[in-house]
Amino acid sequence: MAVLRLIFWGGVVTVVLLLVRRSHPGEGPAAPRPLHLDAERILNERFARGEIDEQEFTERRTALRRQE
Repeated sequence: MAVLRLIFWGGVVTVVLLLVRRSHPGEGPAAPRPLHLDAERILNERFARGEIDEQEFTERRTALRRQE
């Protein structure tokens, strides 16, 4: 009798968890980011570290945004 009760409640918990996971579809694996956003992030980091000056930063950012 205790085993059947344990199986029953385990099934109830499983169903509830599956329903909760389906109601939040946006929390699954993240969609891949567009490459220009990754490139712009890297460009921002390089500028912040001082590897490139403001003129080069502006030129490269403009070029990246044209390719969208």
